Amino acid sequence: MRISQDFAPTGPDTGRTARRRPARGRAAAALTAAVAFALVLTGCGGGDGPAPKSASGKSSAEADRVEPLAAPPAPKLPVTVDSADGTKVTIGSTDRIVPLTGSLSEIVFTLGFGKQVVARDITATFEQAEKLPVVTRAHDVSAESVLSLKPTIVLADTTTGPSEAIDQIRDAGIPLLVVEPAKGLDDVGRRIDTVAEALGVPSAGTELKERTEKRIADVQKSIPDHADGKKPRVAFLYLRGSASVYLLGGAESGASSLLEAAGAVDAGKESGLSKDFTAITSEALAKAAPDAILLMTKGFESVGGMDGLVKIPGIAETPAGMDRRVVTVDDGVLLNYGPRTDRVLTEIVEQLYAKGGKGR
Repeated sequence: MRISQDFAPTGPDTGRTARRRPARGRAAAALTAAVAFALVLTGCGGGDGPAPKSASGKSSAEADRVEPLAAPPAPKLPVTVDSADGTKVTIGSTDRIVPLTGSLSEIVFTLGFGKQVVARDITATFEQAEKLPVVTRAHDVSAESVLSLKPTIVLADTTTGPSEAIDQIRDAGIPLLVVEPAKGLDDVGRRIDTVAEALGVPSAGTELKERTEKRIADVQKSIPDHADGKKPRVAFLYLRGSASVYLLGGAESGASSLLEAAGAVDAGKESGLSKDFTAITSEALAKAAPDAILLMTKGFESVGGMDGLVKIPGIAETPAGMDRRVVTVDDGVLLNYGPRTDRVLTEIVEQLYAKGGKGR
């Protein structure tokens, strides 16, 4: 599971050193500590069981696979690119690729490099990557595991750590590119371009970026008009029931861009929560007054579904709780902001507006 990119358990940084993390990455870091603790207690990750169903009853199996480009061009290497941590990185081969976040894995596979990927981070939960060896321990990168696979390029982002592991990989002479994390829809194209340039296929990056942006725009065209002129207020909650982790998303949670693209209002952000996440309280929920609640699938399941959700103090008194109106999206894709974001938007729109948007 990953609260997206890798906001959660990589991502998606459980106890990772913050030396490389810029201010803009602190939202991911703050959430990660809670997420990592929750994960250890609940044992949640990318499961191999049946695909979960959304609150609308629709299977999210489609979101468990990526859709590679039909005919990606051959890489033109070597290339030298700027890394987000201030270094320059020269890549001479894409024969053995190790992406250290789920969202970066998604981009690499979609660009057509799946056969060259030799390992994955715990947050790469899609089907094509599930049999690859995992090179994270408790969501920290194991430099020894990475180096044992003899990678020719390693891709990370600014929340990847610990910094000692990053240094160890670089000191071994492995080209390691750090990419700025995604926080919203505006970052989708940038991340695709960055990875494609590093892999020597900028034209494939342009093709994938245009495909992704067109699909996102097409989904937005399907959003129905609001009959009363009011946009639905949606609160993003991060839950891990068995670990007693109950968080309400604010302006920096990573979900605002998705909700706004889906024609909704981020209720947490609108209520004045300027940080990433805050502990759920009856007062905070009353102020947010959500018409619907956005949840990760495993989080929803961890509290016992709708019956358990409304037992969380304050939920039952919100319009969303009274209407039992929820929207759920698979953990491994919700906040990736990558080639599958159109599918995420589709699920949100379909559940939010279908027959009044009532959930389970």
